[in-house]
Amino acid sequence: MLRQILGATRYIMIIPVIATLLGSFALIVYETIALISSIIQTLREGVISSKAVKVFAVGVVEAVDVFLIAIAVYIISLGLYALFVDDKIELPKWLELRNLDDLKATLVSVVIAVLSVFFLREVVAWDGNLYFAGFGAALALVIAALTYFLSSMNGGRHS
Repeated sequence: MLRQILGATRYIMIIPVIATLLGSFALIVYETIALISSIIQTLREGVISSKAVKVFAVGVVEAVDVFLIAIAVYIISLGLYALFVDDKIELPKWLELRNLDDLKATLVSVVIAVLSVFFLREVVAWDGNLYFAGFGAALALVIAALTYFLSSMNGGRHS
C-alpha cells in the first residue's frame, strides 16, 4: 500500500511541468510580440543609418536570447514529464532523457548558448567606451567550466 502511494506521488511533478510549460509559452509569445513591435517601429521611423541598424540588431539578438531561455524552460518541462510522469512520450533523438543527469546536461548546453548570445549582444551594442575584456574573460571562464562539467558527465557515462 505504501509503495503504491509513494509511486503515485511522482504525479506531483505535473505542477512544475505545467508551470514551466506555461512560462515557456509566455516567454515565446511575449518576445514574439516585442520583436514584431520593434520591426514595426523600425519600419515606421524609416531611419537608415549604422546606428539604427545596430540598435535593431541588438534588439534581434536580445530576442534570440529570450527565445533560448524559453527553449531551456521548455526542455525542462518535457524532461520532468518524461522522467517522472510518462517515459513513453516521443521526443527527438537529441532530447531523449534517461535520468536527471541527461536533463542537467541538456540544460547546461542551452545555458552555454544563452551566455554566448549574451556576449554577442554586448559586442554588437558596444560603443567603444566600455572596456569589457574582463567581462568576456569571465564569461569564457564560466563557459569553460560548464563545458568541462559536460565533458566530465559524458566521460563518466557508459553508452
